[in-house]
Amino acid sequence: MEYRQLGASGLKVPALSFGTGTFGGQGPLFGAWGTTDAQEARRLVDIALDAGITMFDTADVYSGGASEEVLGRAVKGRRDRVILSTKAGLPMGDGPQDAGTSRSRLIGAVEDALRRLGTDHLDLFQLHAFDAHTPVEEVLATLDGLVRAGKIRYVGVSNFSGWQLMKSLATAEKYGYPRYVAHQVYYSLVGRDYEWELLPLGLDQGVGAVVWSPLGWGRLTGRIRRGQPLPAGSRLHDTADYGPPVEEEALYRVVDALDEVARETGRTVPQIALNWLLRRPTVSSVIIGARNEAQLRQNIGAVGWELTADQVARLDAASARTAPYPHFPYQRQEGFARLNPAPAGLTSPVGLTPPSAA
Repeated sequence: MEYRQLGASGLKVPALSFGTGTFGGQGPLFGAWGTTDAQEARRLVDIALDAGITMFDTADVYSGGASEEVLGRAVKGRRDRVILSTKAGLPMGDGPQDAGTSRSRLIGAVEDALRRLGTDHLDLFQLHAFDAHTPVEEVLATLDGLVRAGKIRYVGVSNFSGWQLMKSLATAEKYGYPRYVAHQVYYSLVGRDYEWELLPLGLDQGVGAVVWSPLGWGRLTGRIRRGQPLPAGSRLHDTADYGPPVEEEALYRVVDALDEVARETGRTVPQIALNWLLRRPTVSSVIIGARNEAQLRQNIGAVGWELTADQVARLDAASARTAPYPHFPYQRQEGFARLNPAPAGLTSPVGLTPPSAA
């Protein structure tokens, strides 16, 4: 397993990490993902560790804390071998202190996570969403105190916009608070919005991407095809409205390209989609999930080999779409692109159509 620096931090993380949203699955969303109990979870953790996957990601909101509890039991006795990553900020109840990232909520959320996970520290703690009701200074000062107390090692965010992340980084710089080194983001062949603003920000500021839903909310499993109904058992039957939207024809263009590369390489569609992501700038780790051992082993097969430059170019072209303003001039016009050259590994400043093709 390849290990990468998490942004500009000293923490090294595996290129693939394991997402535990299926652990202890409860409720309409997480119950549709999976209902892995502690015994099954321990087996999946065994397989992951054998493959070099040492980072396990969860959140307090996953099944109302049950995911953290099951993960804690699954890693018991081998805490020193794993990197535990969790998140907080989304609502855990209807009370006034049950949501957000106020000082009170964050301190309580961290204490609850430590108890559920059965540990004395969190290797990576991320804000699950931006809280517009709490001053950035209060959030960062609280995280600073938790880091100084040894309860958190590194801090990050998830689902922030560019200005929200940049304001937070500037405030941390101003007051000497810990800087966010990770941004847990949605990024996939059917969801490349990350490239327009957050990727260049991550390059500039040393924030590593930890990618969630790399298979497009279950759309790039290799089981969805043009003109065919959703396969039985697909989580899209019950959870499509929770996840990122994808235009139907755009999805099928990507699936067609993935099928073509799959025939050439002998790899599966998910393995190709994951391998494509691992080549993208700023990506520190791609979170894979699995309901069972077979799915986990298949996803692990995404590492240890590389797509050719031609295959990457075809996948890029199949997944390209026009960026919104103010990004599209840099994508489509030579003069704009000249002032803002593409990061290494992308075909344009926003990773889409080269200016010469516009």
